[in-house]
Amino acid sequence: MRVLIAPDSFKECLTAEAVADAIAAGWLRGAPADQVVKIPLADGGEGTTATLVGAMRGTLHRTRVTGPSGAPVNASYGLIEDGKTAIVEVAEASGLHCVAEADRNAMTASSYGTGELIMAALEHQPETLIVCLGGSATTDGGAGLLQAMGAQLLDDNGHPIPPGGEGLQHISHFDLAEAKARLAGIRIVVACDVTNPLLGDLGAAAVFGPQKGASPDDVRVLDNNLCHFAQCVEKSGYNIRSFAGSGAAGGIGGAVAGILGGLLKPGIELVMSAVDMEAHMQAADLVITAEGAIDGQSASGKTPTGVAKLAQHYHVPVIGLAGKLGEGDMTVIHEAGITAVFSIAPGPISKDDAIANAALYLENTTEQLARLISGLK
Repeated sequence: MRVLIAPDSFKECLTAEAVADAIAAGWLRGAPADQVVKIPLADGGEGTTATLVGAMRGTLHRTRVTGPSGAPVNASYGLIEDGKTAIVEVAEASGLHCVAEADRNAMTASSYGTGELIMAALEHQPETLIVCLGGSATTDGGAGLLQAMGAQLLDDNGHPIPPGGEGLQHISHFDLAEAKARLAGIRIVVACDVTNPLLGDLGAAAVFGPQKGASPDDVRVLDNNLCHFAQCVEKSGYNIRSFAGSGAAGGIGGAVAGILGGLLKPGIELVMSAVDMEAHMQAADLVITAEGAIDGQSASGKTPTGVAKLAQHYHVPVIGLAGKLGEGDMTVIHEAGITAVFSIAPGPISKDDAIANAALYLENTTEQLARLISGLK
């Protein structure tokens, strides 16, 4: 049997490469005669830059930028196609992993560092800029990113607004010309891992705010502030809220697409094309994909369902593994092409245990699946 292993990373835990290695090790323990092919993936979130650079034999460049909390962090951007295309990943500069869990503040976290990372990439004069969304610690609508690129977002007194989604309520005047001018003549592609809108019950604050440390009251304030930002820029003809993906990365999707002119594309499709996933899929008898959590959100542009939809086309069964499964009906996941999903947790365990032993749990679960499937041949 030829088994294609195509996982995403486990956020704040294992890279996609480490997940693939653990799954392969477990499978070969249970079915040593099988052929295993590992294709680590990403969907626009954490790890996308490294995946694209590796697949296209590009180069990674490291620099120092402002992290979401204002402290400096190290971040990398990529160059591919002989420098004609630059890749900037929001998670590198403004990601959850950049801030210790105890120090996260959803109200003040800023995307300023992502703007700085874009500026560093632009020094190479690329023809195309790929901005990878996902994994952000921010809910500022991309305001910090715009400011780092020269946009003026000012309060009633003509002072720059404070950082984070909390500061958006103070916007009174703005000038986006300098930020837009820096990208003149550059094709911008936005690799997006979700289809959420900017506002409302499915918006950036409501869906993703809690995982960034936002309380229910914070979520309401952030949603209102994002709405205020959207209304302000609409007066100058910019739409940052009425399209799928505008709520990605705390609203950065809306800013980069609606203000800077980026073209939103499903990140998983972009990555799968780069690694020639279709050719690998045609040769596979079984696919194993994985992500830290598989739930209702997974059907909206995430790696497991992106892989499964391609597998459906070639009638290849798909097993999904996750550290955590969503509660309730998995119909939407099965309809997307995942044959069956399994949690790797051996029982009720703490988050610390799940993170520390994720590779072991992946190996053990996969070994048992391999033994089962081998026994059914």
